[in-house]
Amino acid sequence: MTKPRVLISDSMSSQAVAVFEQRGVEVVQSSKLSADELADTIGDFDGLAIRSASRVTAELLERAARLKVVGRAGIGVDNVDVPACTRRGVVVMNTPLGNAITTAEHAMTMMLSLARQIPQANNSTQDGKWEKSRFMGIELTGKLLGLIGAGNIGSIVAAKAIGYGLHVQAYDPFLTEERADKLGIRKVDLDTLLSTSDIISLHVPKTPETSNIISADALNKMKAGSMLINCARGGLVDEAALRVALESGHLRGAALDVYEVEPARDNPLFGLDNVICTPHLGASTVEAQEKVAVQIAEQISDYLLTGAVNNAINAPSLSAEEAQKLKPYLALAQRLGSFVGQLTHDPIKSLSVTYGGEANELNVSPLTVQVVQSVLEHHSSYVNSVNAREVARDRNIDVIEAHNEGRDEYPCRITVAVETEAHKRSICGTLIQNQPRVIDVKGIPMESKIGAHMLYITNNDKPGVIGHIGTSCAERGINIANMHLGRASQAGDAIVLLEIDEALATGDLEHLRSLPNINDAQYLHFPAAS
Repeated sequence: MTKPRVLISDSMSSQAVAVFEQRGVEVVQSSKLSADELADTIGDFDGLAIRSASRVTAELLERAARLKVVGRAGIGVDNVDVPACTRRGVVVMNTPLGNAITTAEHAMTMMLSLARQIPQANNSTQDGKWEKSRFMGIELTGKLLGLIGAGNIGSIVAAKAIGYGLHVQAYDPFLTEERADKLGIRKVDLDTLLSTSDIISLHVPKTPETSNIISADALNKMKAGSMLINCARGGLVDEAALRVALESGHLRGAALDVYEVEPARDNPLFGLDNVICTPHLGASTVEAQEKVAVQIAEQISDYLLTGAVNNAINAPSLSAEEAQKLKPYLALAQRLGSFVGQLTHDPIKSLSVTYGGEANELNVSPLTVQVVQSVLEHHSSYVNSVNAREVARDRNIDVIEAHNEGRDEYPCRITVAVETEAHKRSICGTLIQNQPRVIDVKGIPMESKIGAHMLYITNNDKPGVIGHIGTSCAERGINIANMHLGRASQAGDAIVLLEIDEALATGDLEHLRSLPNINDAQYLHFPAAS
């Protein structure tokens, strides 16, 4: 088996190389590639490990025929065109926890430095001045810290701030009251946080909702004499408006590690005495860089070798253990989706996947994605587990995931249903000894294994139909391995499902469709799972 190949295109700890080599992944480290050189090289690799220098653009992806995964050693993926990766079926991963402690410590350092004007006092003293009265600071103990964002980093800042004697409140739509109580902080709305906090620290990603969350209006609402800290992402603060608030004395000071434009060679906040600026150092410690390098190497290796998905931006998480446990269920989902996809020739309006029995206890998100992928593979030229949901959205297909908690005669059940303008079609399957089985088609009970080559025939429930099918198959050299029958009611609609030894020859289907009481015949092919 050919080893997967990974390119490390940014400076990264040598421990990442060691992890790849130990896992049996071929790795090439080249941290000085230009954009053109990276584009010329990327076509030979299955994985790409980056930090912040390399840019993964739609144009680069056009050259990356083999690429399956991009791993960012760090949190931010601003340098990765995630939608383009998703469309191309490339998993994008980051390492959200690897530098959380380091970034939280930097935010606390900025807070302490701002309160005591450490950088300014250092510069003054080294210039031979002795300006004790100029650098009158404030105590943090007893002050109220407002966190905008209380996730991984924000919660660490909260714990450290409480240790310094600060009171902490947070604005975070995803923070529950129970979680806030556990952290020892108070959950508040944004206006309350702005108007009452002595110090505000930002710990959110940049999204359409958080872009310029500290606007001119927000700055005006902030408590007079308060301080602002941003070690999260550039673009969260209106920098021009912040300069006005600082120059007017409305804010005591600000400390920033991130900027709207980076590298920040020039910035509206530069040159102000009450501003501390650092060059995006939040994650810049030896320990953090080693952690994120090792973590991204492990995550990329796991994905390429086992299919495990960890910390993905654009795909559901799936551990190596879950991947192994889900393997037979994924095979069932693949067969059911493919079954429906091959029988559906009209544009699909909705696609639902309903789980019952033991399937309810699983991480079903990868199963739903597998169904969507397998249905759409027969309607789209390029679809995989990463872009399947996006392809469905682009086609205005409503994907519904549901659960049936009722008792069932089968230990597990997965039902796939599609609706078009003309038809509603469903198929239900289970696992018997870990092998996929069909147990219901269009509400008609029947139990059948799913072989590589299948014939799906709908007919009127009349005497002689089965004999005509058998005779016709024999005349045309179609060898039947298994035959399974089902009917809605006596003399009503019926289904014949045949497993045959090989693909049909030209004209076989038309001949079968011409038989008495046959409504339709379809050939279905199910390649072996990769």
